[in-house]
Amino acid sequence: MLSQPHHHQNPFPFFAVDAAFSEEQCATLEQLFLQDSTWQHRDGAFYCCSLREVTNEIPATFHTEILARMREITGLPLVERFMVTAQRMQPGHVIGIHSDRPLLGYEIARLVLQLNKGWQAEHGGVLELFASPVGEAIFKVNPEYNKAFGFLLHAASYHGVTEVTQPRQTVVFNFWHIANTPELETHIRALFANLHFSELPAPLDPIAAAAEANLPEEVTYRAGTAAIALHRWGYDAATIVSGYQYSAGLDSSDTHDEETYAAVRLADWVAYLYRDSFDLARWEILRSELDGIAIFTRLLPTWQLCLPEWG
Repeated sequence: MLSQPHHHQNPFPFFAVDAAFSEEQCATLEQLFLQDSTWQHRDGAFYCCSLREVTNEIPATFHTEILARMREITGLPLVERFMVTAQRMQPGHVIGIHSDRPLLGYEIARLVLQLNKGWQAEHGGVLELFASPVGEAIFKVNPEYNKAFGFLLHAASYHGVTEVTQPRQTVVFNFWHIANTPELETHIRALFANLHFSELPAPLDPIAAAAEANLPEEVTYRAGTAAIALHRWGYDAATIVSGYQYSAGLDSSDTHDEETYAAVRLADWVAYLYRDSFDLARWEILRSELDGIAIFTRLLPTWQLCLPEWG
């Protein structure tokens, strides 16, 4: 399964496998397209295809094997959660250039398997990879039978599918990072429910006003969100101010005591997750910064979801 993956770095890191699964496994997956009901049809100008979630139709042994193999190939701590979607494109369907950045609670890795026997160039349906939302394709993956394409989702993973002239069948496997689970999403959305910056302490007002006059709104908004996290965790005004300043890039917080240091870094991370997306490189930095620090009681629920033990 997924033997001899060919790794590429341009236009973004991905891998391709020419013969991804066994004949028996492919035959099992082809059965997913025989059902005519429960398909969701997307007919927008940008995204034209039909989808059907088929997770529960995948044998448990298949799930175990592919998850283990994807952990090996990506080197990532992928959780047991698993979602599989059958995708069917009909003549005239096309998928425009887009980037599936991993928002809060979204999957981190994706494997796309093609099941198109007798594919020819004139059939279209080519998966194209781009360096930006505009410009020419940097790499192309033909939708040939049993060919697979895998990649990590991030802000710059731009790709699209050319118009098809013959039906195109694809199975998409989705995988979640241990530190960006749906459980974390539920926790963080509850943390920031009914968010009002008016609940922040008065000592922050002049600092926030000065920052808003000089910094981009997205920066100050995220800094305010980090301050909310600290406030709702029960920290005092001084710590809340420090958290705002750190998230706005106004203070390194290197001179703070250990708990303030940890709380400020964690608040900055959850604010980034809530306002932006899961950034693997930023998460690695956070993990390094908080490595060896004791987990403080009021941070425990958030800490365990953002920095879970793995092994």
